[in-house]
Amino acid sequence: MFAAGAQSGVSPPPLGVTQAQLNAHSIGADWPTYNGDYTGRRYSSLTQITPQNVADLRAQWVFHSNNAGTLEATPVVVSGVMYVTASNDAYALNATDGQVLWHYSRPVTAGLIDDASGHISRGVALWGHRLYMETDNAHLLCLDARSGHLIWDVAYASWNRNYGATSAPLALHGKIIVGTSGGDDGVRGFIAALDAKTGALVWRRWTIPAPGEFGSSSWPGDLYLHGGGTAWMPGTYDPELDTLYWGTGNAAPDYDGSVRPGDDLYTASLLALDPDTGRLKWYFQFTPHDVYDYDGVQTPVLVDGQYRGLQRKLVVEANRNGFIYVLDRTNGHFLAATRFAPRVNWASGIDASGRPIFTHLQPSPGGTLTCPGEAGATNWFSPTWNPKTGLFYFMALDACTVNFVKPEKFAEGKEFYATGARQEPHGSRRKVLMAFNPFTGAFAWKYPQQGDGHSWGGVMSTASGLVFFADDSGSFEAVKGRTGEPLWHFPTGQTIHASPMSYSVDGRQYVAIASGDDLFSFALP
Repeated sequence: MFAAGAQSGVSPPPLGVTQAQLNAHSIGADWPTYNGDYTGRRYSSLTQITPQNVADLRAQWVFHSNNAGTLEATPVVVSGVMYVTASNDAYALNATDGQVLWHYSRPVTAGLIDDASGHISRGVALWGHRLYMETDNAHLLCLDARSGHLIWDVAYASWNRNYGATSAPLALHGKIIVGTSGGDDGVRGFIAALDAKTGALVWRRWTIPAPGEFGSSSWPGDLYLHGGGTAWMPGTYDPELDTLYWGTGNAAPDYDGSVRPGDDLYTASLLALDPDTGRLKWYFQFTPHDVYDYDGVQTPVLVDGQYRGLQRKLVVEANRNGFIYVLDRTNGHFLAATRFAPRVNWASGIDASGRPIFTHLQPSPGGTLTCPGEAGATNWFSPTWNPKTGLFYFMALDACTVNFVKPEKFAEGKEFYATGARQEPHGSRRKVLMAFNPFTGAFAWKYPQQGDGHSWGGVMSTASGLVFFADDSGSFEAVKGRTGEPLWHFPTGQTIHASPMSYSVDGRQYVAIASGDDLFSFALP
């Protein structure tokens, strides 16, 4: 491991990320956390790039990572310095030209399985002068953000080697909130808070109940130790309500529900937590007794406004199961669900309480056609909410898979799917950018993509009325937020597996996104 702050001869400017900056509801020159701010809106207040001049955007610099197969990180920017991760490495870059200021390197971990074996890192958290990142084997690292030097290294999920981590952590009130991957591999999911100064565990909220706890009847014997429900993406936070909102993944084993009867709490759910203690305030389960691999970790976006005649605090989530949900985030009450996937056959709708109306479709030994497929009708890539247009934008996938079941026992070092899925024979896959009004339940427009449906790129909106997104043909694209009219695109030549962000240095606005193993930054001439 090394930190090479002196290799470029350039020192980054002083950095000090404060709680007040993280609490702000307006993303300006800095983009200090994974989603830009705690709300998960990915809405930039910068207006220099407009629908009138976006056609003039040009690539300003490209950073190439040598040590990661595919970048899935969203960079963060503070005081003109960009921080980005690639596998277990972290980089500080000059945000105006991509010059490396320092580089922290750590070898990838041998012997990992499934998602962890891809050595994916989706970004960092900043707190004061410190930078935090999760490693592929579920360690939390604390680095000096000014130099890249390692301060401490804490293993926070070491008792089952099927644990991994792919998320960006979240910094909050002197604590760093983390989760793990491995929900398909027989681990017990949790969300944890570690002390930002020392790395000591402050609290841990298990997502699978222990024997005797509410919901434990779904987990006979020791299955609760292997029930999945991992929190493998960052959540959001409301400072006024002092509440964390965090999604959980699918139940395990994925396709064999016979060994886990009932709803399988708290998998495929949204949890509202007290950030000081981890106490559960409320929960909402999107897909009870999930046997379709419909993780509920999509970004829970915090939206305020007049809803059915009342001023409400809402949380909006486009879910992997094919429905977009609107909840009251003060209490978790279900308000509405709207189907957005063209093909849904696992449920005929959502009832008045928010529970799905099941069709009793099940994986089978010979295979069962299931829509949406195992990748979901949407996934972890970011949505965005623009308060000026009143629209929620997200990328959807129209695809089905054939799902199979074959019972198996848990074993460390092996996956725990029991058994798997394959693409439907002669089936079509298509990505569609959607604009949805959560206050009316109507779609303003839909923009079908050209491609094979295998991109994993997200969406961002701006106060000038633009929506930036990764299209399905390997291009970074901008459309008009109110109409979906295409305005600009840049072919990156690679499949995009990341979500965009925007920042400003010395009054100049930039837009950045990772594509393949490169990071691109764009600005006006």
